[in-house]
Amino acid sequence: MKRLLRVAHVLGLVIAVFGLGMVLPILVAFIYGHDAAGAVFVESMAGTIACGLLLWLGTRRYRADLQIRDGFLLVVLVWTVLPVFAALPLLRVLPGLSITDAYFECMSGVTTTGATVLTGLDSLPPSINVWRAELVWLGGMALIVLAVAILPLLGVGGRQMFKAETPGPMKEARLIPRITETARGLWIIYAGISLACLLSYHLAGMGWLDALIHTFSTIGLGGFSSHDQSYGYFDSPAIEAVAIVFMLIAGMNFATHFTVFRNWNVEPYRDDPEAGWFLFITVASILGIGTYLWAEGAYDGLATALRYASFNTVSIATTTGFASTDYNTWPVFAPMWMLFLSSFVSCSGSTGGGIKMIRAIVLYKQVFHEMIRTVHPNAISPIKLTRHPVPNNVVFAVLAFALVYVALIVVMTLALTALGLDAVSAFTAIVACINNTGPGLSQVGPATTYAVLTDLQTWVCSAAMLLGRLELFTVLVVLTPSFWR
Repeated sequence: MKRLLRVAHVLGLVIAVFGLGMVLPILVAFIYGHDAAGAVFVESMAGTIACGLLLWLGTRRYRADLQIRDGFLLVVLVWTVLPVFAALPLLRVLPGLSITDAYFECMSGVTTTGATVLTGLDSLPPSINVWRAELVWLGGMALIVLAVAILPLLGVGGRQMFKAETPGPMKEARLIPRITETARGLWIIYAGISLACLLSYHLAGMGWLDALIHTFSTIGLGGFSSHDQSYGYFDSPAIEAVAIVFMLIAGMNFATHFTVFRNWNVEPYRDDPEAGWFLFITVASILGIGTYLWAEGAYDGLATALRYASFNTVSIATTTGFASTDYNTWPVFAPMWMLFLSSFVSCSGSTGGGIKMIRAIVLYKQVFHEMIRTVHPNAISPIKLTRHPVPNNVVFAVLAFALVYVALIVVMTLALTALGLDAVSAFTAIVACINNTGPGLSQVGPATTYAVLTDLQTWVCSAAMLLGRLELFTVLVVLTPSFWR
């Protein structure tokens, strides 16, 4: 019980800080003359902050440094509880929106998935679209890093929380000695890249409001847009080019960005074991898919085919989920390949989803390692990353992760089909949700929404988003009996 109260104390603070994020949609609502929506956000912010402070103050005598298990529990609670408070303004402003759909929409935001149940985005109050996109930005990195930077100042260590949430198998790597300084540095890089993206969108032709909304979604790799047509609404090669550049930046390890800017040296990009593979596979896929679409007659010219292939391939591969066209109508190989890319292309330490490129590299090298051992049983050929051997425990952890990842996709796909969804929609919905990609194919394709799902199917997809965002084991370990002993 003391552990729960200790975690509840920190959770209360996180909820209160999260409530402050509603200041932005409040300002937008009053600037654009939507006083009713602004009042709803004011009430929701007050309620969120009040609940957080009551929980924090009511458990203050249990304040103590977090242990490793506390960090896991806290992260799971943060990502399951925050969507509840985030949904409050949606339920008030959007009549007819069910609790299930409101929670799904906000879970999609904070997990940077970008799957939506809403239509008529162009006519929504600007404050709602800003709030949806801000959830993506906060969920990407800012909220968790901000919490890690603040908690030590309040006598609550943030190291365990950082370890539990940080993606990828290289969790122990520290950028600089103090975790607080590390978190602060990552936050600065995250905010700086966001500002550059905002200015670039505006210079490319977006209005300030659209630029802000799409900056949040681009850097968070979440895919929420303020238009039903997504980037097809703009039909602008310049805007698409800006999006491609910043999606690629956000798909790379922010720790590498931090090191580059801290030392004013681009060598870390070359030394990063993921960066080269990330760019090579993405560019090769763009060329392959563009050429395939042109050869199949989907577009008249190769340049046009490459334009649409570039934007949509980068968007899906980095698990962003924007669309400039309905790729559901393309020959099926192209969108299936794009969804496959979403499973592994994003780098660890990015805001993307999937198993991450670092794990894919380890799996790839392990396959060849086993082939060599089959031919030469006595050969010693350790797996290496950046010329350093990968410990066996890391290899075993990656293999276990891959097994659980595939098993969860199978089980949850079967669950959706048992609940009445067709096989293609079920499979692609689970792949898109567990990879935090957003749109799938068929009934949940880029031209449609997840509103076609029943309540039970929607909850299955919400669980898939949570599992994917917290990299499976963070959630699953909390469900084991040994965790509570």
